[in-house]
Amino acid sequence: MKKLILTLMLGFAVPLASQAQTQEVTQLILNLEKLRELRKILQELKKGYDILFEGYTKIRDISRGNFKLHEAFLDGLLQVSPAVKNYGRIKDIVQMQLAIMRECQSAPGALSASGVFSAKELDYLGKVYSELSDGSLKNLDALLDVVTAKKLRASDDERLSMIDSIYKDLSEQLVFLRHLNSNNSVLAAQRKDEKASLKTTENLYDITP
Repeated sequence: MKKLILTLMLGFAVPLASQAQTQEVTQLILNLEKLRELRKILQELKKGYDILFEGYTKIRDISRGNFKLHEAFLDGLLQVSPAVKNYGRIKDIVQMQLAIMRECQSAPGALSASGVFSAKELDYLGKVYSELSDGSLKNLDALLDVVTAKKLRASDDERLSMIDSIYKDLSEQLVFLRHLNSNNSVLAAQRKDEKASLKTTENLYDITP
């Protein structure tokens, strides 16, 4: 009886061991397949990363190159070409500015010396001449910025346009100043004539003011 039981147990044990080995082999195959899939995924990811990195490097290099070109262009705009420095209107602007300064400085004294303007009128006219003088100096400062290197970034055409604008502004200031001086001279002459006529009348009729 014991032999029979032992025989039966051995008979059942062999299939169980064989089945366990089959399961282990199957699991191992599945693990290998998973490993191959994982390796394939990693290879695809690396390929994508390489493409991305290569693209980024190209964009970075292009950007750096463009920046250097842009920087060189901007630095070039800080320089003043001979065409700008030798522009004829620069000399005209300087001459006009000097004329404005001279006339603004001399006019108030001449008006005061005429003796026909009130203190209030002289004060007002003095402020007008002062503003004209300050305006001409600002235009001269602007001109210096245009023709001096490293002051501003501008092309030759832009600089020439700025000079033309300064020239126009100073021309208008000078025209206004001389028109003002002319009117003041006429007014001073008229008042002197009126004063002389009044004095003659007083002397003629022996009128004491």
